[in-house]
Amino acid sequence: MKYHIIINAIKTVDELKDSWSNNDIIQILEQLDFPDAAQSNPEELQDLLFMAISDFEPEEAATIVLKYKLSDKLNENQIEQISHEMLEDKISEEYADISLHHELFNINQLLYRAYNGTFPNAKATIIDFEIIPNKEITKEIVLKALNASLSGNNVIKRLFSNQLAGKEEFDEAEHIIWDLKAKENNAYTLITSEYWISKDEFNEAEFDADVMHFEKEDED
Repeated sequence: MKYHIIINAIKTVDELKDSWSNNDIIQILEQLDFPDAAQSNPEELQDLLFMAISDFEPEEAATIVLKYKLSDKLNENQIEQISHEMLEDKISEEYADISLHHELFNINQLLYRAYNGTFPNAKATIIDFEIIPNKEITKEIVLKALNASLSGNNVIKRLFSNQLAGKEEFDEAEHIIWDLKAKENNAYTLITSEYWISKDEFNEAEFDADVMHFEKEDED
């Protein structure tokens, strides 16, 4: 199916709004042995968290936050390895299950701010765009449509060429795009990692794209 896409704005950010709720911060403070966290002034919670974290070695703090957020998805060995790799800026977006990339970004950036740059500064990309026709738009369709303007060295192009061409299922699209929100008329906003799409990788701001859907073969 053919789509027409207009890129209205692209920005790079190092923090996503509302990544951490007050309850998240209170829970982490309790893990850091901070007393009476629940009775603290909500407006001061983040400052209290950063102060409490500073009493711990960076890798130890990373382990605590990772366990709080991802203990149901990662085992202890994985958490230990990631907490170490975060500090050395060696952690790869391809390391863990692709569904964890959004959470790892939020954890990394919390630690980056808490330790004033000890951890690497990761980036996210926010794209405002229009797509026509605006019908049954999914993350997979959006990625396949945007692919028409992405430069050849884009990571998605290199890792998922068959999926983009409709030759294989593209389940990974659900996690490559962290958030996709419909706005008025034909407008959408998507959030992803700068690792997947950077603002410098688009060749055109307005373009047409032919999206090929994957069709499963009938099983006898």
